[in-house]
Amino acid sequence: MCGIVGFCGNKQAAPILLDGLSKLEYRGYDSAGLAVRDGSAQVQIVKAKGRLKELYAKTNGGQSLIGTCGIGHTRWATHGEPSDVNAHPHYNKNKNIVVVHNGIIENYLKLKQKLEKKGYEFVSETDTEVLAHLLDYYYQGNPLQAITKVMHRVEGSYALGIMFQDHPDELYAVRKDSPLIVGETENGCVIASDVPA
Repeated sequence: MCGIVGFCGNKQAAPILLDGLSKLEYRGYDSAGLAVRDGSAQVQIVKAKGRLKELYAKTNGGQSLIGTCGIGHTRWATHGEPSDVNAHPHYNKNKNIVVVHNGIIENYLKLKQKLEKKGYEFVSETDTEVLAHLLDYYYQGNPLQAITKVMHRVEGSYALGIMFQDHPDELYAVRKDSPLIVGETENGCVIASDVPA
């Protein structure tokens, strides 16, 4: 069972995300990753196969990822072997749409084939990468419209955390049949796939 966290506010996101992911370790996982951005800057994505301590090491406890908005993920393999490539977050070709996902996309192969016919290239073996490319396909500058179109085409259960490059201080979250907690603190807004995070 995967775990997702997200934070957008006035504090550095990466340490908060790592703390949230550590509280989801009980779910079991084979890899973890973070995507963090600082305003209009490019999203920084770091993934690590193995335990969360590998991600801590790659990011210096989150200190090397500067930004106040981000998403994080611990992955329990359902599609593809454990690897840095298959670890979340997943993104479109330009890395301007980034997604973390808890759940399963039952019609991902059908969607993947349609996207490949339209020229999209896939690097992972996951169902989640389909979401990033499908969001890219429908995105015309309005995140909510793109997310709504994707939700109407995806079959399965999901909780998603999504970031769009064009909307630097915004974090989008959506769910269907998978748990998703949304909260607000004095420092910002948080999402998580379970209360402890």
